[in-house]
Amino acid sequence: YTRGTVTAFSPFDARADAEALRKAMKGMGTDEETVLKILTCRNNAQRQEIAAAFKTLFGRDLVDDLKSELTGKFETLMVSLMRPAYIFDAHALKHAIKGAGTNEKVLTEILASRTPAEVQNIKQVYLREYEANLEDKITGETSGHFQRMLVVLLQANRDPDGRVDDGLVEQDAQVLFRAGELKWGTDEEKFITILGTRSISHLRRVFDKYMTISGFQIEETIDRETSGDLEKLLLAVVKCIRSVPAYFAETLYYSMKGAGTDDETLIRVMVSRSEIDLLDIRQEFRKNFAKSLHQMIQKDTSGDYRKALLLLCGGDDD
Repeated sequence: YTRGTVTAFSPFDARADAEALRKAMKGMGTDEETVLKILTCRNNAQRQEIAAAFKTLFGRDLVDDLKSELTGKFETLMVSLMRPAYIFDAHALKHAIKGAGTNEKVLTEILASRTPAEVQNIKQVYLREYEANLEDKITGETSGHFQRMLVVLLQANRDPDGRVDDGLVEQDAQVLFRAGELKWGTDEEKFITILGTRSISHLRRVFDKYMTISGFQIEETIDRETSGDLEKLLLAVVKCIRSVPAYFAETLYYSMKGAGTDDETLIRVMVSRSEIDLLDIRQEFRKNFAKSLHQMIQKDTSGDYRKALLLLCGGDDD
């Protein structure tokens, strides 16, 4: 069961697709239209089969050919579509923590939104592919409460959803109230422990109870009482607990809003959610931003890059 916009293409013929791609990139000039139509309309597993057929038939690496024939954001998008799904997040994290400066935005987005099972998988893949421990890498590049919250999320030990205990809901809400609004200086540790380890259904009730006790949404308190990377991470966690699709709708909206587009985020979210919940993200987008995701991509991007993104988006929501 998936709420993605991209599903398995049928009838699928990996060899025919490989031949069409080779023809599109052979000789002078590239037929970008063919490339984008094939790659956005096959799911990731099928793209891997196309790459295998491409190598079998022509002795060439499809990703290398895409890199040499395409340019700019369009190239980045096509190469991202070709990345095997299982390694996508591990690869994004590796690039977020390598070299000068850490991309906290990527760490926040991935670790706040993935399920415990997905996080366990990312850690295993990271170790296997890069022969390094993800937690060590992240702790080496981050500090303070931001680092501690990331480490809690990396443990992937969030309580599974089950029966919610009203007494514990009340208790957690009170603890958060006393740690934030009622305290001179914030007890960040309480926020980290509660937001990082309690079950989703429990926390949704805690947020309601918090509002009743304090008169504030938990987001307002986090906004006022914390700052910087920690604030962004705690807010992302709260939003994902409320609704992962709503969190990604907002992430996409802000990647395009105002001057300039954060193409890296736009590409990462469109590709990584295309087979998971992009239909739900579109729905939330329409509901919360008075325009459709399709309309915003249309307005904010251009050329083959736009055509490919619109195909991934898979339709308008008027």
